Amino acid sequence: MEGPDAGQALRRRLESGPVVVLDGATGTELERRGVPTGLPLWSTHALLDAPEVVSSIHADYVRAGAEVLIANTFRTQRRTLARAGRGGQLTQRDAELTALAVELARGAARSADRRVWVAGSAPPLEDCYRPDLVPDDAALRDEHARHANCVAESGVDFAMVETMNTLREAHAAAVAAREAGLEVVVSFVCWNGAQLLSGEPLAEACARIAALEPLAIGVNCLPPSNVSACLEVLADCGAPFGVYANLGEPEDERGFRRSEDTRPADFAEHASEWVAAGASYVGGCCGTGPGHVHTLAERCART
Repeated sequence: MEGPDAGQALRRRLESGPVVVLDGATGTELERRGVPTGLPLWSTHALLDAPEVVSSIHADYVRAGAEVLIANTFRTQRRTLARAGRGGQLTQRDAELTALAVELARGAARSADRRVWVAGSAPPLEDCYRPDLVPDDAALRDEHARHANCVAESGVDFAMVETMNTLREAHAAAVAAREAGLEVVVSFVCWNGAQLLSGEPLAEACARIAALEPLAIGVNCLPPSNVSACLEVLADCGAPFGVYANLGEPEDERGFRRSEDTRPADFAEHASEWVAAGASYVGGCCGTGPGHVHTLAERCART
């Protein structure tokens, strides 16, 4: 099942259970496999130079037990492509690269012996960890609409508005996705208790987004140590909620420095706390890999 019906099926699953298992990181997993991920293109380098590695990562996550694959559309927006230079040749290729990213994920999903949903990533237009760089409202409206339409036309099951560091941009991206006809999950990045990097309370952000009737609201790309501070707020957000945490820390050159310190079993132990608090979906962000997702899926299957 693909398209709008798949989005509604996911809504029912998130509302009634069991817990949905997301995939893990793409960007840091590409780096782990030897593919350059320098900024600003980051994981988009692989769409240009090594799409077969992206495909293999998706396939490994499916084998690990992931039920949602987030397509590698994290940096396929025109703003990022223009910043990358190359004589302006990339700027007009946003729709093409977005479609390629979705098809790579869809190919892996279709190979599974069970339902696997494909999400289109809709990240901040600028830096995930720099709320001070968020563009003005007109740019947010126009550029997120462009990306949402590219993602929708590529045939995803829903949009994953993720790693949002301000409520203003999260709302703009979520509205763009809904106007493009997509169901949407909205996820914030919080590094200091239950507040966005902008300093806005997570509770305020959840209340504003819940009014859009998303599939779910969550947090991602935050250290496991900060998830606990967010769980009570998320549990009271008025929608299903979820978590996909990172392992490592942001870095200026490559975007993120992964950490090898947390073993898959330890990561699954963290996720057990999230599930016990009522999470409807769990997964991994930067620094995690198929091993973490495999152990996570096994743990969820026993709950």
